[in-house]
Amino acid sequence: MEFTTDIFKQFDKKWALLTAGREDSFNTMTVSWGGMGTIWGKPVVMVYVRASRYTHEFMDDNAYFTLSFYPEQYKKELGVLGAKSGRDMDKMHASGLTAIPAGESMTFQEAEVTIVCRKLFRQRLAPENMPKDVVERFYGDQDWHDMYIGEVVDIIR
Repeated sequence: MEFTTDIFKQFDKKWALLTAGREDSFNTMTVSWGGMGTIWGKPVVMVYVRASRYTHEFMDDNAYFTLSFYPEQYKKELGVLGAKSGRDMDKMHASGLTAIPAGESMTFQEAEVTIVCRKLFRQRLAPENMPKDVVERFYGDQDWHDMYIGEVVDIIR
């Protein structure tokens, strides 16, 4: 299992989807915060999901999730998945992307690469541990992120 990339651009500059759930019930959202590294002797991905997001429920209820990256040509489709909630509409259908199983979770056929992860850890980001300017800029509404760490179990190209 090997993945070579510019790690600092992968989340910030590429279009990524975080997906959790199974074929019969899953949700996805765009993400631009995250990281990759090693912890507890395992290759891992770290992603951040606000408690208010519908995908948060799926992240909590499932042992696996995927992180998938897309070429620029899918910007419009991914925009739908980032702007709309699966609580309110069938955004998978509206996006036009093709959902497919990936290990114990889901991804999309159009992905350049999908990282399949087994959830290892979840923790709320505590405002008392953040600089005041970060809290003011990102959490004025007190809609905190939870950090999820997932062990990379497969990389699908």
